[in-house]
Amino acid sequence: MAGELTPGAAPGAGDPTRLRISDAERHQVAELLREAAGEGRLDLDELDQRLEATYAARTYADLVPITLDLPSHPQHLRPAAPPTTAPATPRAVSADVVPGPERESHFAIMSGLSRKGLWVVPRHLTILALMGGAELDLRRAKFAADEVTITINAFMGGAQVIVGPHTRVRMEGTGIMGGYSGPSGLVEGHLDETSPVVRIKGVAIWGGVSVERKHL
Repeated sequence: MAGELTPGAAPGAGDPTRLRISDAERHQVAELLREAAGEGRLDLDELDQRLEATYAARTYADLVPITLDLPSHPQHLRPAAPPTTAPATPRAVSADVVPGPERESHFAIMSGLSRKGLWVVPRHLTILALMGGAELDLRRAKFAADEVTITINAFMGGAQVIVGPHTRVRMEGTGIMGGYSGPSGLVEGHLDETSPVVRIKGVAIWGGVSVERKHL
C-alpha cells in the first residue's frame, strides 16, 4: 500500500539530511545563535524564535534554515593597543591588493562553482554549497583588501580552496557531522608582513571544506 515502509527500511534511509540529530548538535547550533545575537546580528525576538526551532529540530534538514544566513563565529574584539608616543608602523601594502567589490554571494545548489585564474576576491565572499561543490583557486587572484573573509556554508556539499605560498590562512569554520581542514599540502608557506590574510568561516553539516597550499 502507498505510504507503507519497505520491510527492513528505516525512515530517511538513503537521505542523510533526514537522519535524527543529537542534543549535543542542538546545543552547538544554539551557541551559534547566542553568539550572533551578542554581535547584533539577531534581535531578541529572532533569537527566541530560532532557539525554539533549534530545540524542536529533529533532523539535519531542520537545522539548515536556522543558521543559513549566519557566519559561524563572532568577530572577537581585539584588545586595545597600549598607549605609545611613537606612531604605529603602517602595515606594508601587498601588490596583490587591488580595488574590488565589498561583498559577493554565490550558490552551488546541486551543481558546481569554480573560480580560478585572474579574479578579484571581494572583502566579504559568501558561498553556499547545498548538495553541490565549489572550487576557489586563489593562487593568481587579487584581493579587494589585505584581509578578506570567505564564509562557506556546506550542507551535504563541499568546497576546496587553493592558496599559494604567500597567502596567510586563518580557519574559523564549524563542523557538524562535517569538517574544516587545512591548509594542507607539501608546499611550505612563505609569509611576511605583505602576505594577504584569508579568513575562512562557515558551517559544514554533512559536508567538508578543505584548504590546500600549492605552488603558483
